[in-house]
Amino acid sequence: MKENWDQSFKLLLSSEGGFVIDRGGATNLGVTQTTWEMYVERTATIDEMKSLMCSDVEPLYKRFYWDRCWCDRMPSGIDYLLFDYAVNAGVAQSVLTLQRSVGAYPDGAMGPLTFAATITQDPVDLIERFSSQKKQFYISLHDPVNELGWMNRLVRVHNEALVMVNNG
Repeated sequence: MKENWDQSFKLLLSSEGGFVIDRGGATNLGVTQTTWEMYVERTATIDEMKSLMCSDVEPLYKRFYWDRCWCDRMPSGIDYLLFDYAVNAGVAQSVLTLQRSVGAYPDGAMGPLTFAATITQDPVDLIERFSSQKKQFYISLHDPVNELGWMNRLVRVHNEALVMVNNG
């Protein structure tokens, strides 16, 4: 839902950290240097990455993740669920997980058939199925260093999505 963008963005930032240099290179507020460079269409410096602010990355998150998952059109709670997972695991993985959860053809591309299958679901049941699929994906990665953090995020997002459904 369009109305959930601001809250979803704030919740997302509570899961993303400040500046680090990790496997993805320089990352700030959850945005890797490579993603930032795609967004600004030029090379970025480490100093630029360090200086990113929430207002800088908000339009990137909206365009690269929220919009690509059709979150403006999704039911309350499902929008945030899709958005957060798209940021964490990629848009295609988030859409694949949704497609598997609603019984749509799993091609990783959001389209009218996936959307139609989504909006006919009970949102609470869908959040449960989606979260279960997400958990299985994280486990399949066999990454003990990050698994606990992913599972904690999964629980937070699951619970916040349920609150959105109940308040939506």
